Amino acid sequence: MNPLFHNSVTVIVGASLLGTLAWLFVWSRKNQAMQARLLIKITLTLIALYFEFTVAKPAFAQGGGTAMTGLVLTMVFAIGLNILWRNALSDLISHPLTSLFNGGNEPPRKQPYYSAATAQRKQGHYLEAIDAIQEQLELFPHDFEGTLLLASIQAENLKDLPAAEFTLNRFCNRAQVPVYQMAGALTQLADWHIKIVDWHSARGIFQRIIRQFPNTESAGQAELRIAHLVGSGEISTAQPDRPRIVLRTGMQNIGLLDSTKFLQPPAIDPVELVAAQLAHLQAHPHDTEAREQLAMIYANDLKQLDLALAEVLHLINGSNHKPKQVAHWLNLAATFQVKLGADVAAVQATLEKIQAKFPGLPVAEVAKQRLARLNNEFRGRQKTAVIKLGVYEQNIGLKCGAPGKP
Repeated sequence: MNPLFHNSVTVIVGASLLGTLAWLFVWSRKNQAMQARLLIKITLTLIALYFEFTVAKPAFAQGGGTAMTGLVLTMVFAIGLNILWRNALSDLISHPLTSLFNGGNEPPRKQPYYSAATAQRKQGHYLEAIDAIQEQLELFPHDFEGTLLLASIQAENLKDLPAAEFTLNRFCNRAQVPVYQMAGALTQLADWHIKIVDWHSARGIFQRIIRQFPNTESAGQAELRIAHLVGSGEISTAQPDRPRIVLRTGMQNIGLLDSTKFLQPPAIDPVELVAAQLAHLQAHPHDTEAREQLAMIYANDLKQLDLALAEVLHLINGSNHKPKQVAHWLNLAATFQVKLGADVAAVQATLEKIQAKFPGLPVAEVAKQRLARLNNEFRGRQKTAVIKLGVYEQNIGLKCGAPGKP
């Protein structure tokens, strides 16, 4: 054999082997115990290779009885290397497949566990639950779930709202708190104040969200909550001396009356509803639910398509709305157009706006499906023609005799 070729093959094989051993060493860096074992295996392998190339190979090349000695040494080294590396090599080959089922060698992600605290809370051991939460928060001091769970026990179970407020404020006052976590914590705190009829504090918390996160979805939700807060509970509790409403005795034996139409409440004038909604929107222009109700009154009660579409357009042009919400308003506008006599082209243009604004999203696919059914939707709105039946001879089946005979 050509000595140059022989030496080249030896160098290539040796370099490949050393590269493989180095890669295995780097691959095992995440596991210190595995890395230590691999280092021992590499050392023993290098020693075996040294004796193979300096003792066994020259002896085998001499021929005769010395060649048998070299052959035996080579077999011993091969068996030893097989014992050293069989498990590692089999793991290396099967690792990509087995990792699909067992997660591989990646250690589990460190995270807090609140199952013990939750169990203690369900059993009514609130102080023990707080201790369990505090143990986890010592390891994960900025965990949102644990902080909210602690404040929940303080506010709902121990009825200590000031302690819960301190817990949440301490969490919100630290640096680099995600917007959704701070807004969620403050909204929960406001809900606890609403439960104890502390409207002023709840309003202040919502206003804090608006100040800290202007022009965001969280700010829009806070403005909506303030509008509903004023519309529902705050006004009713701000007038302690309001007159009482006395309930009269109801109608007796109502099932025996000939008619109950006189018991029905009088219909509310749509114009009065519009005036009330406009007054509410003047004070709270960001109340999307009230504006949507106003658009529905314009369309369903007053049959004013242009006014209804104007309110829907105002909703769509607002900022920080989710695609699902904008698509809902555009579908609502299309429904108004179909109901109040707009042509097919106008409805198609409205639905195509959804596809143009949100390409690739599920709402665009829903709009595409509605466009495909649009003609059926228009046909369903058309009035069915009334067909009058003629006057025919009565009781024809009761006459005697065969057909055609007098």
